[in-house]
Amino acid sequence: MSTDKPVIVYGASGYTGRLICEYLREFNVPFVAAGRDKARIGEVLDKVPGIDTVDHEIIEVAHDVGPLTELFTGASVVCNTVGPFAQYGGEVVEACIATGTHYLDTTGEQDWLITCDENYGHRMAQAGVLLAPGLAQMYTTGEIAAQLCLEKPGVDTLDILVFWKGMPTIASTRTILVNAALSQAYYLEQNQYVQWPADGALYDVTIPGQHETGLALPWGGTSHPVWFKRDPRVANVKVLGGVFNRPLMLGVPQIVKAVLEQIEGLPKAEQLRVLTEQAAGVMNQMPPREATRINTSLDSVHASGPLGRAHCVIHGNSNYKQTGLMQAYGAYSLLQQPPKRVGFASGCQAFGHRELLGVLRSFGLVMEPTLTVQH
Repeated sequence: MSTDKPVIVYGASGYTGRLICEYLREFNVPFVAAGRDKARIGEVLDKVPGIDTVDHEIIEVAHDVGPLTELFTGASVVCNTVGPFAQYGGEVVEACIATGTHYLDTTGEQDWLITCDENYGHRMAQAGVLLAPGLAQMYTTGEIAAQLCLEKPGVDTLDILVFWKGMPTIASTRTILVNAALSQAYYLEQNQYVQWPADGALYDVTIPGQHETGLALPWGGTSHPVWFKRDPRVANVKVLGGVFNRPLMLGVPQIVKAVLEQIEGLPKAEQLRVLTEQAAGVMNQMPPREATRINTSLDSVHASGPLGRAHCVIHGNSNYKQTGLMQAYGAYSLLQQPPKRVGFASGCQAFGHRELLGVLRSFGLVMEPTLTVQH
């Protein structure tokens, strides 16, 4: 079951997996579309315009280290979209370690980032390959803004705001509920993880570019505190996220509270079953394809320090398209040259923040950043 294709999109029947395949076609990169249901993958890819113009194949594979190792043998990069990643990511990483394959995924789960950093990063580095979880609009676009601010010497504190407009996918909805119910959220204070209050409280925030204030949550802690924990320039990172739809944000704490009451005292397996059912009740169908005038994103970073101030805002559109493009570009880049860092690394640390910004700009998915620096 090994392949001669250099890239494997694992979870290709999902919303994001399909978009990765679309952008791999743009880069003319041959790929394998893999997952548990070959027929379902075929149905999804048949809807991708021009998919027949790129060399690809569809392979059905069981989610276990053995079959995945067999599939990954001969490939160079795996783009993993099968989440929740804290629940399903370990087998994929183990198969990448066994085969010496670069690993990219689309996670927004902080607990999975920490697991990758602490449990798998060293082993992937020893294998000479990249472990880059979370190469996605949530939260790589915000990381680009943070890295632009960090070009200003004298800043060591990042205050990050991430906002979206649109509907989550089936997989994202499940991940959000599982993460909110079963995982702790951390920010970074003097290079140490500090737990956010577990009270589900909403925070009032000022959204750049509009007069109305917004509501935000720690949103599971996000990826940024993990990515910057070992960056010598950075000591403190706090991140809040939300959606522009204020009534929806007002309902999030109530949804999470109701779910927590339902799973209290249940065994872990039963908790996951209930959470999956609840997520299906919130979102049980693939959302419509994104529209650039509707599905917008905003990433704002205030960077500060004893002798420095910087503020960067990136406005974008089509959140999931940004993710699909960055995944495809990451795979394409890895086929051309080694990453800037092996082992555990963020997208910006692996490929360069200005390189990723350039790709997003070239496909019309983000505006030129607004960067204000105080001297």
